[in-house]
Amino acid sequence: MKKAERTESGWTWSGRLRGWARWRRPRSRGDLGRWGEWLALKHLRRLGWDVVARNWTNKWGEIDLVAYDGEELVFVEVRTRRRASGRVPEDSLTTRKLGQLESLAFDFMRRFEVCDRPVRLDFIAVETRDGGEFELRHATID
Repeated sequence: MKKAERTESGWTWSGRLRGWARWRRPRSRGDLGRWGEWLALKHLRRLGWDVVARNWTNKWGEIDLVAYDGEELVFVEVRTRRRASGRVPEDSLTTRKLGQLESLAFDFMRRFEVCDRPVRLDFIAVETRDGGEFELRHATID
């Protein structure tokens, strides 16, 4: 598996899963999303981040991952696509979704009393052809 590389726009990580991980290949659309979130979680842990929540929900929606990057609290949206679909995951991040993510982040901070922390929103895009070979792109949302 190739190491994560820091680029001008964020992180890029690509490779091919081997061993036991190949059995986690997605079969349905729901499996594809969970598989992409699993890869994103693995990526954040490789960076040394402390992941504190997965699939946190309230009545307005869901935050895929919440993690600490040092002192900074980061809310991460993960989108996964098959390469054959012709669409890149970044295109699915709309202003409506950004607004929803900000509202969810505010509610999370209020509920867990972490309003004094610096906060940011990140986006992780995962593309795969066969569920073994993948490309992951990680960037901060401005």
